[in-house]
Amino acid sequence: MIKYRLICSQDHEFDGWFAGSKAFDAQVADSEIACPLCANTDIRKALMAPSVVTSKRSKKHVTPSETVEQVQMFMSKVRAHVESNFDYVGDQFADEARRIHYGEADEREIYGEATLDEAQDLVEEGVSVAPLPMTPDPSKAN
Repeated sequence: MIKYRLICSQDHEFDGWFAGSKAFDAQVADSEIACPLCANTDIRKALMAPSVVTSKRSKKHVTPSETVEQVQMFMSKVRAHVESNFDYVGDQFADEARRIHYGEADEREIYGEATLDEAQDLVEEGVSVAPLPMTPDPSKAN
């Protein structure tokens, strides 16, 4: 397995694991790799420094609280991106997602609220949906 740092044409960076460089090249050629932030399939390798492991190299220890903080920061960025760039459709999410999926409304990125049953129905119909990450409310911090 090989890990590449990837970047989309919108300059979003993310990591990807591949069986090898040929597997990466084939997936890019077939538009099988999409940016997790904007779904763009115009993907290339980002500039990376090689990672050489030696017996003298010490790995930085990341504490669980640092890991949680990093995950929360990432989720906050994803949510902020969606809220800034997608159309909010409120509790009409399921209906609007269906209209877009079936070509009855202009294709665009949307977000809103849906019940678990509505979300499951959308998935069963082949409508691409994903939950928006929750972020901690600073006013409710301990």
